Amino acid sequence: MGYLSIEEAKLKMERYCAYQERSHYQVEKKLRDMGMIPEALDHIVLHLIRENFLNEERFAKAYVRGKFRQNKWGKVKIIQGLKQHRIHPKLIEKAILEIDEDEYNQTMIELIEKKRRQLKNAHLPKNQAKLANYLYQKGFRYSEFSKFL
Repeated sequence: MGYLSIEEAKLKMERYCAYQERSHYQVEKKLRDMGMIPEALDHIVLHLIRENFLNEERFAKAYVRGKFRQNKWGKVKIIQGLKQHRIHPKLIEKAILEIDEDEYNQTMIELIEKKRRQLKNAHLPKNQAKLANYLYQKGFRYSEFSKFL
């Protein structure tokens, strides 16, 4: 595999970032995987930030909206995902505010109803536990969903 020049790597990363929002962590990992030396990596990341291809806050907000609306994840799982992308805690707090509380509660209710339809005798204690575990796995806290059970 041939090595890319800094300009070729810049173009490749511009396309990578234009396709969908990316975190700094994803971009840096991709550049390291491409064999870029730290000085070139820093130069390219700075270029991407200056040209607005890379924006951590925009990424965090898009991640929150996507994981909540598409995957129906709760706040716990979303926050864990953002931490894996090494997003700053202040940005995580700000991005989580993208979730409308009424929409969040409605999503929990829909997930509970969907799971109850799958379980025979949903009122039995063991099935209530299965329902709670399902919601935990989706990233919801007991304090958030207990009022709907």
